[in-house]
Amino acid sequence: MQLSESEMVSRDFTHLNADQIQVTEKATVKFVLDRFSQVKKAKRIRELVEFQAMNKYMLMVHNQEELKILGNLVASHKKIPLSDILDKYEEHLKIALRKEPTIKTHLNVMMHIFGYFSNHFSQSEKDLFDELLRQFKGGQITTGKMLSEIGPLIYRFNNTYLARQTYFLLYADTRPGILFAVFNNKN
Repeated sequence: MQLSESEMVSRDFTHLNADQIQVTEKATVKFVLDRFSQVKKAKRIRELVEFQAMNKYMLMVHNQEELKILGNLVASHKKIPLSDILDKYEEHLKIALRKEPTIKTHLNVMMHIFGYFSNHFSQSEKDLFDELLRQFKGGQITTGKMLSEIGPLIYRFNNTYLARQTYFLLYADTRPGILFAVFNNKN
């Protein structure tokens, strides 16, 4: 019996406790590479552009330099045959995903993402986010917890671009956090 893709990914989950699950980095990389293999089979630039957009922050957390190279490859589709782009893209995608994310790279991505919403927040809400970043940097809270603080804001402000990011799909703890609660209490 062959397992479905979601079943294969779920086999690589690390159970932390009854109400929290964390995806392993190995499963994260496999998920992204499996998605790219579908893009490669489709042989359509539109699929590659969408894949690049959906994985921007996932790639950024792994390797920002390779993210730039991948973006340039996608942008070169009018100059280079798509088959060559797909081959080079796959090569650089694998290079990018080999580099393990660090607290520093996660912080960078979180700051980029928070930038989408920061103009909607009061100074005290921004200070709360800064405190959460300090706790994350100090190892007191997880990546998943940080993303659980940001994730609900994506829907609150109807940011479909961020909602489609694999970064949230694969790293976020699905329980809403305190920023969302504070923001909701203002309404």
